[in-house]
Amino acid sequence: MSVVVEARRPGARSLLTLIRCEAKMVARDTAGLIVPLGLPLLILFSSGFSASDHVVVNGRTALDVFVLPLVLTMVMAVIGIVNMPSFLAYYRRSGILRRLGVTPASPFMVLAAQAIVGILQAAIGIAIAVAVAFLAFGGNPPADTGTALGVVALAMAAMYAVGMIVAAVAPTPNSAVAIGLIAFFILGALGGMFGGRDGLPEPLAEIGGWLPFGATVDALSSAWAGTAVDGVHLLSLAGTVIVGTVVASLLFRWE
Repeated sequence: MSVVVEARRPGARSLLTLIRCEAKMVARDTAGLIVPLGLPLLILFSSGFSASDHVVVNGRTALDVFVLPLVLTMVMAVIGIVNMPSFLAYYRRSGILRRLGVTPASPFMVLAAQAIVGILQAAIGIAIAVAVAFLAFGGNPPADTGTALGVVALAMAAMYAVGMIVAAVAPTPNSAVAIGLIAFFILGALGGMFGGRDGLPEPLAEIGGWLPFGATVDALSSAWAGTAVDGVHLLSLAGTVIVGTVVASLLFRWE
């Protein structure tokens, strides 16, 4: 008489174990740990002293309305578009995702764990940037905190959606980093990372406002200033999440 033992799907404890492993991987990746936190702070320190002296609207300075939104967007973009795809490409190249596919664990658990660790890293980066802005430059909190938090959540999802496309098409970890950096700099250049979009030709400035980097900067600026967030920017971020998820699901290979 044979006994059939049904495999049990891993539960919350297994997911927590994966999260701890992913966190250790991120902590050991020096560049992946420092760049998302250090590069935005460099921008903050280079612009903070002059921007904190100019009041723009509703008692908020240029630091609050322009510099901080840019810095926070950079944190989320580097983590979502550059860091995360490189880890997934490594897991695929080394066969980890394929081996997980024939165990009770699911490769999707790796995606969930990586997303959770990325969100935690982004939260730490954002908290550090905001703390430095407040303590060193006299920054102000957003006039509409709830809207700012909602924009951050939607923007993080949009950056991860772009990153999933990068992970889907990159065959190796090095190519994932290269493609992610190219995507990051293109989106950043069109979104105002190297100066206001006013300096771009009008068609490019318009496109930059529709893309996730520029849409995030503009939406956070509005939340900090206490003005209404343009629905176009929210639609852009939501559309990026949908399109990125669909495209990545069609192109992604587990091995």
